[in-house]
Amino acid sequence: MAVALPSLTANAGGPLVDIRSVDPTIIVELRYAGRNNLVGYPLYPQGTCAFARPEVASGLAAAQAFLRRYQFGLKIWDAYRPVAVQEKLWHASHNSDYVANPEIGVGSLHSWGVAIDATLVDTWNRPVRMPSDFDDFTPAAMWRYLGPHADVRAHVHLLQIAMRTAGFWGLRTEWWHFTIADWQKYLPNQAARTAQVSGTQWQGKL
Repeated sequence: MAVALPSLTANAGGPLVDIRSVDPTIIVELRYAGRNNLVGYPLYPQGTCAFARPEVASGLAAAQAFLRRYQFGLKIWDAYRPVAVQEKLWHASHNSDYVANPEIGVGSLHSWGVAIDATLVDTWNRPVRMPSDFDDFTPAAMWRYLGPHADVRAHVHLLQIAMRTAGFWGLRTEWWHFTIADWQKYLPNQAARTAQVSGTQWQGKL
């Protein structure tokens, strides 16, 4: 059963915006709105937009502008995620290396509107080769690509550099996951003090 997404507020009580209202050139393909995902059925209603904090959406627009200089662009696989959806993902996986338990600490930062999942498309909005598919819970999904393909390495590094430049941190176990660097200010004080999120930034060069 799909869960309705709110258009105005997230857990922390702040506003959310449709990412494409800030930059309509960003491609959105919410994987939890279809069947090609961890659980194998839609978790969002058909036609759901990708929502995020306004500052996150602005950062994505900056990353998009950076990527356009290299004839690439962003595709969003997930953005704001209701706690009810996070619960379904947790029950399907029970793997804390990849899926946050919504009952522990702050849960997923997706549920606070400060995290997104993204990949690259080319100048014609076609997918390009990346290290793995979305929600691939294998070593192939790691932040640092160790595979043999030079084009995959170049693509993931470009995505990481674009997102770092726009003010996002990555995640060690998921190359597609990014959190706005100042995420703590969007959480209630007590939650922000106790939350521990390990982020990383790609330090290489183009």
